[in-house]
Amino acid sequence: MGGTSEFDQVRSEPDPVRRGQRATELMTLYQQRAAELARLRKEAIEEAHRNGLSYTEIAELLGITKGRISQIKSGAPPAERAFFGIGPVAVGVPRRNAAENGGEGPAVEHDDEAAHKLIEKILARLSIASSRFEIDPAAEEVPPGDAVLICDPDSAPVAQQLMAGDDALSLEKIDGEWCLVDKVTGRRYTSSGDAGTAGRTDIGFLGRREEDGRVIVQIAGLTSAASHGVAQWLDSNLPWLYEPSARSTSAVIECDIDADRTISDSRAVAGPFTKRV
Repeated sequence: MGGTSEFDQVRSEPDPVRRGQRATELMTLYQQRAAELARLRKEAIEEAHRNGLSYTEIAELLGITKGRISQIKSGAPPAERAFFGIGPVAVGVPRRNAAENGGEGPAVEHDDEAAHKLIEKILARLSIASSRFEIDPAAEEVPPGDAVLICDPDSAPVAQQLMAGDDALSLEKIDGEWCLVDKVTGRRYTSSGDAGTAGRTDIGFLGRREEDGRVIVQIAGLTSAASHGVAQWLDSNLPWLYEPSARSTSAVIECDIDADRTISDSRAVAGPFTKRV
């Protein structure tokens, strides 16, 4: 058999540190693939049952017991795991310029950090390993592999470029303020109220696309405060939002933000818009 597998390369790596690093990386990768295979098996069992086979018949055809079928149904990751790809997933948050942080150097805003923690929680619940990275203010590219980018349009060019590729929504800046525009109806979605005041609403973008064998999920508040609201909405609505046949999905999420920057409510006001296979 020609070629050398990643497994064999690790075994033959002479540098012990590098060998340990690569072994850890591959263990994470294999664990993610095993979790995805478990999800796919559960999905196949449920589809076969919907097609008329009894669970007893499915068990016999798969060479397992009916009790094992019950274990698979209850223990495998849910279908919506695939919303984020196979994993591991890199989760990015913007690194702010020193000027944006009182001259004290790069930092991550509180709202971005809150959104990041919530996305990490969702991924862990779905048996998806994740890592964190900071998005440089000049970044134009998404890192390789499955990724979640929590990035408002003013934080890095990559946020604007990703949103520009959406089929249903466009991003525009009018009188110095960002807004989302429905490409079909022309309706504009903008934030209202002043920062630090009660009764303020903010607008955020949720996008997902499959390209080049990976999944990119984007969370982009028109201001950073809305990013946390989008993450909250995704947490509550992911099971019904995920569609196996969807190759891209996007929505406008409106968030109610209290004076202390707490998200009191969030809802989809446009979409989800879905492009299927």
